[in-house]
Amino acid sequence: MNYSGVLSRYGNLLDLPEHTTPITLLEGDTPLIPVPRLAEDFGGGFELFVKYEGLNPTGSFKDRGMTAAISEAVGRQVKAVICASTGNTAASAAAYAARSGLRSIVLIPQGKVATGKLAGAVAYGAQVVQIQGSFDDALSLVVEITQKHPLALVNSLNPYRLEGQKTAAFEICDTLGSAPDWLCLPVGNAGNITAYWMGFQQYNTIKKTGLPRVLGVQARGAAPLVLGHPVENPETIATAIRIGKPARGEGALQAAEQSGGRIIAVSDEEILSMQRRLAGEGIWVEPASAAGLAGLQTEIQAGKLDPKKNRIVAVCTGHGLKDPDIITRQMATPTILPPKIEMLEEVILN
Repeated sequence: MNYSGVLSRYGNLLDLPEHTTPITLLEGDTPLIPVPRLAEDFGGGFELFVKYEGLNPTGSFKDRGMTAAISEAVGRQVKAVICASTGNTAASAAAYAARSGLRSIVLIPQGKVATGKLAGAVAYGAQVVQIQGSFDDALSLVVEITQKHPLALVNSLNPYRLEGQKTAAFEICDTLGSAPDWLCLPVGNAGNITAYWMGFQQYNTIKKTGLPRVLGVQARGAAPLVLGHPVENPETIATAIRIGKPARGEGALQAAEQSGGRIIAVSDEEILSMQRRLAGEGIWVEPASAAGLAGLQTEIQAGKLDPKKNRIVAVCTGHGLKDPDIITRQMATPTILPPKIEMLEEVILN
């Protein structure tokens, strides 16, 4: 039987130890979806694609890195893994731990963890502990306990997470035949933007694919990389990027600077507006996933980015089902009709 998954497809390009024992849910190979109507809305004259990472096994991009981190942990015979999470990492870590027979422990911050993500971690059998504090407090505890006990830390501080996540850059180049001119994506804990830049640099060295400029986008209420200092109490509707002290912040800033790109912030209103616009293209993403495109739109409208004759890829990191609360709260009550054709005609034809 032919198995896929990012370790199978790109393992020879990943810096993983020899003891790594592949644990896969056949992650990766997510679609690069053209969105020409959205490009026209932005002024036209360029190609725009969405890299839809919400179609990974647990509904987010985290699966790429988690297959690598869990595979390495299994190879060195670790019995339990632990992470701090605002949701997506928790679900992914729990799923891959379950796949391998490992115990998983998840620390979540107090409040504002999306129900869909927490439900995933619970469904996969994780032990969930809520901390009276922020994500950054939870991550500090995870780092401390893994220094004292034989637990594998699987947050993006784990270098093998980045090795797995950089495969998305390989896939984009393989699909397009080269790197795009611009890559725009949300920035929370900053592991993903760091991993993408690693991947594009590596592929350019091997295959001369070129390098994109990188536009990283934070939520305005959780924008430490834009402000230049940690945010003690980050606030945003985009729970996946509600992080005030990114663990990979330095890597994100390097990716922006070295690529000739930048990191900006957008409002929650702009994020939610873009989430609705993407749904109008048949692509439902969680709010944080819309941040990259929201940032691209604001930069184009402000005249700070000229997209003409460019190919631009926006990374949408998680499926809408991961964080459906904002939609369900605003959802209108369905029209109720008796089962009569005349009544249905009156409602839908008039």
